Amino acid sequence: MDITLTSLEAEHSELLKAKIASQIASQGGWIPFSRYMEMVLYEPGMGYYSAGAHKLGSGGDFTTAPELSPLFGAAICSTLIPVLESLKAQGQPTQILEFGAGSGKLATSILSRLHELDFQLDGYDIVEISPDLAQRQQERIGKTINELQSQTQCLWLSELPRDFTGIILANEVIDAIPCDAIIYQNGFWYWHGVALENNQLTWKVGSPVAQDLLPHNLLNENFSEGYVTELHNPANAWIKQVAKHLHSGLFLTFDYGFPENEYYHPQRLEGTLMAHHRHHAIQDPFHLPGLCDLTTHVEWSQIARSALEENVDDVFLTNQAAYLLDAGIGDIALEIGDPSNPETFLPISNSLQKLLSEAEMGELFKAFAFSKNLSQLLPGRTLEDLPGLRGRNRL
Repeated sequence: MDITLTSLEAEHSELLKAKIASQIASQGGWIPFSRYMEMVLYEPGMGYYSAGAHKLGSGGDFTTAPELSPLFGAAICSTLIPVLESLKAQGQPTQILEFGAGSGKLATSILSRLHELDFQLDGYDIVEISPDLAQRQQERIGKTINELQSQTQCLWLSELPRDFTGIILANEVIDAIPCDAIIYQNGFWYWHGVALENNQLTWKVGSPVAQDLLPHNLLNENFSEGYVTELHNPANAWIKQVAKHLHSGLFLTFDYGFPENEYYHPQRLEGTLMAHHRHHAIQDPFHLPGLCDLTTHVEWSQIARSALEENVDDVFLTNQAAYLLDAGIGDIALEIGDPSNPETFLPISNSLQKLLSEAEMGELFKAFAFSKNLSQLLPGRTLEDLPGLRGRNRL
C-alpha cells in the first residue's frame, strides 16, 4: 500500500520511533506490547491521540457511528430518558459524562434530541485526553448549545468524578486501551513484545505468562503453534474504576468485539490487533508509529465480569443492530424524514443500512451496559426494562 507522507509526518513518526527504540534499549532490548501501544497512542505531544491530527470522519483515519448519522445519538436518548427523568423527579442533577468524545458529534446529537424531547439537561461533561479533539469538541458543542439556547453546562475533565450519579457513555473507547499480546509456543503461552532489529521495530517472544493471568478459554482449548491473541488487563482495570466511581445510574458503551468463546476461538490465529491510516486497515502494528490508530477488539466477557466485581446491579450485551432497533431508531428516522421523498430520505436510509447491516456495523459492534443502584432511580425496573436493552442478553 502506497501512502505518501509529508515531510513533517515522516519526521514525526521517526521521532516517535526513536523514542520507542530508546525505551526498548533502556529495558534490555524488549518491552511489553502494552507499553508500545501506550506510546504510539498516548506519548505526550507525539502519540496518535496526544498530537494534533485530523482523525475522524471522511478526511481522517476512521469513521464512527455518530459521524455517520445523528440518528445514532437520538436512539441512545431512548435509553437515557427514563433515567434522566427519574433524576429530575427526585430533584437530583441530570448529568451525562462521556469518555473520549471524538469530534463531539455524539454529544451534539444527544443534546439536540433531548431538546426535541423538551428535556433540559443540567450537565454534559467530557473526559478527553486528546488536546486537539478537545478543542474540536468545545467548538462544536459550544455552537450547538448556543443554537439550541440551552442552559446545559459542558465541562472538560481530566478524570471521572468519584461517586458520580447519572449516565456515563463511551463510544469506541475500550478498543484504544493498550493491551498485551501473547503467543502460543511449545505448549505454553509467552508474552509477545516489541524489540528493535536492524533499526526496525519487530515482534520478539518474552517470558512465559503466569497461569493465573490467562483466561479460562486459553487454558482449555487446543491452539495451533504460533497462535497469537491479546490480554486486556488495562481495559478490565478501567471498567472496574468506572463501575467503582458510578454511585447510581447507567453505563453504556459501544465498540467492536466478541464474547470470550468467539474472541479466543482456535481459528482466530492472528488475534485482533489492527492499525488504521486514512481509512486503510493495516495489519502491521509497527507501521508509521504515531500516525496510525492502533486498536484491538474488545473481549466482552471479562469486561462484564470486571464490572460485576464492583457490585453493579446487572450487565447486558447485545449487537448494535438489535440495540438500535429496540431503541426505536426506525421510528426516529420516520420522524425526521419522509420516505416518499427519495432526495431527502435516501441519505437517512443509507446511514441506517450502515448502522444496522450485519455486513457493516450491525453485528460486529456491540452495545454493553451496566447499572448501579438503579432501583433507587427506577423502583421496580431493571436494566433490561430500558429501551435498547430489552432483547436477548448475549452474556
